Amino acid sequence: MVFTSPLPPVEIPDVALTGYVLAHAARLGDKPALIDGPSGRTLTYAGLAGAAHALAGGLASRGFGKGDVLALLAPNVPEYAIVFHGVALTGGTITTINPTYTAEEVRKQLDDSKATILITIGMFLETARTAAEGSTVTSIYTLDPVDGVEQATALFGSPLAEQVPVDPAQDVVVLPYSSGTTGISKGVMLTHRNLVANVVQVLEAADIREDETFIAFLPFFHIYGMQVLMNTGLRAGATIVTMPRFDLEQFLSIHQEYGITRSFVAPPIVVALAKHPMVDQYDLSKLKQVFSGAAPLSAELALEAGARIGCEVVQGYGMTEMSPVSHLTPPGQFKPGSVGVTAPSTETRIVDPVTQKDLGVGEDGEVVVRGPQVMIGYLGNKAATDAMLDPDGWLHTGDIGHIDEDGHLFIVDRLKELIKYKGFQVPPAELEALLLTHPGIADAAVVGIPDEEAGEIPVAHVVPRPGVELDPDEVMAFVAGHVAHYKQVRKVVVTDAIPKSASGKILRRMLRDAG
Repeated sequence: MVFTSPLPPVEIPDVALTGYVLAHAARLGDKPALIDGPSGRTLTYAGLAGAAHALAGGLASRGFGKGDVLALLAPNVPEYAIVFHGVALTGGTITTINPTYTAEEVRKQLDDSKATILITIGMFLETARTAAEGSTVTSIYTLDPVDGVEQATALFGSPLAEQVPVDPAQDVVVLPYSSGTTGISKGVMLTHRNLVANVVQVLEAADIREDETFIAFLPFFHIYGMQVLMNTGLRAGATIVTMPRFDLEQFLSIHQEYGITRSFVAPPIVVALAKHPMVDQYDLSKLKQVFSGAAPLSAELALEAGARIGCEVVQGYGMTEMSPVSHLTPPGQFKPGSVGVTAPSTETRIVDPVTQKDLGVGEDGEVVVRGPQVMIGYLGNKAATDAMLDPDGWLHTGDIGHIDEDGHLFIVDRLKELIKYKGFQVPPAELEALLLTHPGIADAAVVGIPDEEAGEIPVAHVVPRPGVELDPDEVMAFVAGHVAHYKQVRKVVVTDAIPKSASGKILRRMLRDAG
């Protein structure tokens, strides 16, 4: 059974990415495209387009083009978009690197992607230099002025008049890295068409307009920030206010100062919006929607946050391998707990994880997706590509969920994160959603740890709200009052914080290692 989108199909132009994303730059001219939130430094649409073409011209004059890779190791700053689109204009590929990586992790990505140029900032220069030693990288530049290092502006040359010709369906424009459904990081090959398609799909369905102002603290190196905030926002003609790192007070202050209309976040921020006392000190009245992605968000938490700040708190769903959005919630179609409906021009199936048999409405199974936003494969890894992608284009997400009678998708859990307790499957996300309804709990994560008798037992790691002293036995009793016996947590660990990735995903391995 194939579930098609309830939204009208969209037309996807057969064009290169940058020309599409910056199509309105000449008309918008001096309108701010990106603003550095902490400093107020502004990059206009005309300035962005001009700088991207100058960088492309300089790179092309050095022989950089199709088949070449430039690595970008930087936080969210306006110049990120210049580098990204400058590379795209040359027909080359950009690989975006997590700036919190160790030198060893950066080195692995440089080696795998075969990047020849590395652009970073002064703060990460030492890491960049260590990582680049002995790699394919021949030169390092910084976005900010640093003594003894050439600034990235040294790469600028005579502006490239037009996009270097590409095959939108086959030429890889960006190479982010993702663990997919396994724990090993792999280069995700996303083409110009993949990214253009997803911008079209999101723009239409989410009704993003030119008069909007976004906040962008979700990292541009991650597909969510890169595509949903940066590229979709620029195509819409919106203004994007960047934050190099997340700070709640600054986040709220920027909302008030710039009149943020749409806030793209991950679930930990929704927790803060629902529960942190600081929120009441700021004017968030311009917000018309908070869009949460990257990890599951409970219906209760979405409703609690929405009621407090006076706007819809909705979810979307996707992954790096889908550029990233496959499901989203259009304005006015909020359904608590749902990650939205299938994106336009996209198909969804729900299949039995063992037999691969198609399942129907309301039945839980693995979510499988097909659409123009689906990657062409993993770089140099046919085995991983074949395990993820069927020959007919269906991508196996590794997530368990169901679609209801209205076409809304509900994610139950990660296939690989399900806890097996005495043969029963225990979904951590369900228990986490329940724990967050406890009046004394600010954040929570549940993992399975090995147990000789049960196979695995569910362990809850909980963060108390300010001024609250949590009793582990009371928390276990609270859970026991709401779920079946096999789902009950067998141990509660009270902690100061839940470890999460930059994109908001719970780092379960760290919790498992902690016991």
